Amino acid sequence: MAVHFSVNDRPVSTDVDPNTMLVWVLREHLQLTGTKFSCGTGVCGACTVHLDGQAVHSCVLPVSAVVDKSVTTIEGLSEDNSHPLQQAWIDEQVPQCGYCQSGQIMQAATLLESNESPTRQEIVSHMDGNLCRCGTYGRIICAIERAAAEGKS
Repeated sequence: MAVHFSVNDRPVSTDVDPNTMLVWVLREHLQLTGTKFSCGTGVCGACTVHLDGQAVHSCVLPVSAVVDKSVTTIEGLSEDNSHPLQQAWIDEQVPQCGYCQSGQIMQAATLLESNESPTRQEIVSHMDGNLCRCGTYGRIICAIERAAAEGKS
């Protein structure tokens, strides 16, 4: 069955089983490998993408749920990695292994979209559920604070 939706502002159509999880369609069929697979149960956040502007875990979302909707992956956040969060991640030297970082950035982007000046506690609360096995939480928080501050200038 052909499934039609938008990815990173481009219409796509893929012929997959409608129960195939979105993460696999993105990675295997569309070659958008920035979205990572980790837990497969929607608890770690490594697979976070935006669905119509909301952060979702693509490892538990069947592709049938995105028909005629808009998906944004880390590749669609900016074409040249110039998004303020991506720059803040570099400036704050957030990644250690880097595996969870695209999901972290995508989760953070929804926060800054709805709250341009989040408090530290709001950042921590919003990012709860995105796991970093390397423990770079302090740098993640600093990067989000930096992106928020630079977004105001």
